[in-house]
Amino acid sequence: MEVRLAASGDTDRIRDIARRAYEKYVPRIGREPAPMVADFDTHMDRDELSVAVKSDTVIGFIVAYPREDDYFVENVAVDPGVMGAGVGKALMAHAEAEARKHGREAIRLYTNVHMHENFPFYAALGYRRTHEVTEAGFRRVYFEKELEQT
Repeated sequence: MEVRLAASGDTDRIRDIARRAYEKYVPRIGREPAPMVADFDTHMDRDELSVAVKSDTVIGFIVAYPREDDYFVENVAVDPGVMGAGVGKALMAHAEAEARKHGREAIRLYTNVHMHENFPFYAALGYRRTHEVTEAGFRRVYFEKELEQT
């Protein structure tokens, strides 16, 4: 598996993964979660969208970028058919490497409060829960990880 920047030919597959990965949350949240309606083309144009590829097939993606005082993971999703195979961990490791490359000392992210399956995943990667807020009509739980500079 490799992780690389997304290319224009990847966007249909990315949208498909987002739809399939997040559709189970629609009944819990009461509407489509933000990742299902994200502007992946703009993220790609800004080099904020990377994909995990295996055997020439996109199997996951991450939207992440440097901000003023951190590196922010806006969205990470894995094809449900390969869940549990380490794709999410590889994408998060990629984001952490990019954060270090950009000189950031912290990486932050959020997940919807109703996506509670994500909480232990992030905790196992060393992220700590920092706070909960309502933004854009969604209840979000924020996580943070301080990065060691190598």
